[in-house]
Amino acid sequence: MFQKDASSYAFNIFAAMQLNTVIFDMDGLLIDSEPLWYEASQEVLHRFGKQLTPKEYAVTMGLRTKECVERWFIDFNLPFEHATAVENDIEDLVITKIKAKGKPMAGVAQAFNYFLGLQFKIGLASSSAMRIIDVVVDKLAIRPYLNIITSAELLPYGKPHPQVYLDCAAALNSKPIECICFEDSFNGMIAAKAAKMKCVVVPSAQESQHLKFGAADLRLSSLVNFNGLLLNSL
Repeated sequence: MFQKDASSYAFNIFAAMQLNTVIFDMDGLLIDSEPLWYEASQEVLHRFGKQLTPKEYAVTMGLRTKECVERWFIDFNLPFEHATAVENDIEDLVITKIKAKGKPMAGVAQAFNYFLGLQFKIGLASSSAMRIIDVVVDKLAIRPYLNIITSAELLPYGKPHPQVYLDCAAALNSKPIECICFEDSFNGMIAAKAAKMKCVVVPSAQESQHLKFGAADLRLSSLVNFNGLLLNSL
């Protein structure tokens, strides 16, 4: 699927410039899992007689499961003694659904091959729990190509706080200004920009034209569209 041979790649100006590290988000960027998260959240909240609208779910994209559940419990006025169980149940369902029907987003192999060809360090920085990250990484068969995997699961703050990106860069021995990040959510974009990194955002089709993504350095409709010219434009 992927290759590490740089000989087939033309010289790129960035080989001699500051960007040398790429950090990918995961859900909604590398794997088409956001619909699966929505399904799982709907199924679990239905036990309480509640229905989560697409708009209510979209606001929480990029956040950790715990923070999503806390927000929904406040909005729906649900008893918080059930919050931890709901969080665990949603994640269990997501894992089951990803294993059964998770699919890579378009352009994942192309993006990895491109940055492998440039000999960039490659990291993954996700809000998801590590047990979910492990399932996705193995599902997509990208573990051999990731130098570092970081999760915001146990951090004091998750996205839009930049810590998970800063931790990933530090583990890669990279400075923030040497990093380019790929995100699909608004909360993730804010985290990457707060970390002082370049951010390419690939929003869902429903949000692709939203003004809130104007802070990104580059906005794409698909990873397929990323190329050397766009990298040089950053």
